[in-house]
Amino acid sequence: MSVYSKMNIEELGREFALVKSEYEHLRSLHLSLDMSRGKPGFDNMDLSEDMFDLVGNDTGFKNISGIDCRNYGGLDGLDELKNLFGEILGLPADQIIVGGNSSLNMMFDTIAQGMTHGMGGEAWAKQGELKFLCPVPGYDRHFAITEYFGFKMIPIATDENGPDMDAVEEWVKDPAVKGIWCVPKYSNPEGITYSDEVVRRMANLKPAAADFRIFWDNAYAVHDLYEQGDNLLNIYDECVKAGNPDLPIIFTSTSKITFPGAGVAAEAASPNNVAILKGRMKFQTIGPDKLNQLRHARMFRTADDVKEHMKKHAAILRPKFESVLSEMENQLSGKEIAKWTKPRGGYFINLDVMPGCAKRVVQLCANAGMILTPAGAPFPYGYDPADTNIRIAPSYPSVEEIGQAAKVLCVAVKYASLEKLLK
Repeated sequence: MSVYSKMNIEELGREFALVKSEYEHLRSLHLSLDMSRGKPGFDNMDLSEDMFDLVGNDTGFKNISGIDCRNYGGLDGLDELKNLFGEILGLPADQIIVGGNSSLNMMFDTIAQGMTHGMGGEAWAKQGELKFLCPVPGYDRHFAITEYFGFKMIPIATDENGPDMDAVEEWVKDPAVKGIWCVPKYSNPEGITYSDEVVRRMANLKPAAADFRIFWDNAYAVHDLYEQGDNLLNIYDECVKAGNPDLPIIFTSTSKITFPGAGVAAEAASPNNVAILKGRMKFQTIGPDKLNQLRHARMFRTADDVKEHMKKHAAILRPKFESVLSEMENQLSGKEIAKWTKPRGGYFINLDVMPGCAKRVVQLCANAGMILTPAGAPFPYGYDPADTNIRIAPSYPSVEEIGQAAKVLCVAVKYASLEKLLK
């Protein structure tokens, strides 16, 4: 394929005419496609339908400890799920808090507690200027939380190994820096898994702020697309070795294992941090939705049950990812106008287009009937200084739709690139 930047003006004009014609044809189809967020498709959610028959009059309402899950109580969740999440995260069950349906809510709440009551010290809100480290590109909803609470967000560059640890180690010398957001396995949106070296350096941080915390959002702990998935070093074990057991607060959920709106979330940490968090929870709630927890506990009795279930998810998701990657390879490879990740798990593909073109690509896609996450969303304050990054979420469209979606995306990338070069 021809490199666009090496074409002369006449060649660029001819190529643009062809691409524009293809784009106008796609527009004429009046498509309605959505690759905006990492939502499971209907076929993914159908995999968990049997869960609704696992709790009721025939199956009973009591868990293995004899708790009647219809009633109050059980502040930190059912023992079965503490054991299950402990297996998945590699932590003792008594260091797990099992909550409601949203790990994002648990993260928000933990930040809010830090603001009002501190993380083992003075309330953050009383300490003046606050800063938070944000690996980029990253998860927009993480950044929204710290923006809401008024933190100054510090972008930290990432590569195939994870965050730039030289930058992280330098920034934590500032006592105003209170934490860092991390999606360590199949990161959102790049789909990378932190290297062992990055995890060890993270665990060995010596922050100036004693109340600094690593917000370790292991959302995709079991979300492998292939039989041989990525391996992530256990952050808590490494922190214990480094003498920093209180450093990480770890989150995960079943949101993309069972139902996004009706899953179960969990939070894990050191005994000290768990005691602090549970001591505050008793003022918030008498207990989580234990019936939903019981449904999950009966469907997944061990981590191996979860792994078998996730193989079914992978069989649905893998062709969608491969369809998008194949289309990008066929249409964009060799033109030197884009580069993209090839994740082995998770829910996203990271696409970088020519500087100054990301917003235009998103606009062109929208005009052709396909919604993408807004350009800049994976950066603090929604601002990508190079206007180059786009998050692709292949999970929601059907297999039939995903080919059209990938075609629209690639044609839009070519259109925006040629448009810029012709200017």
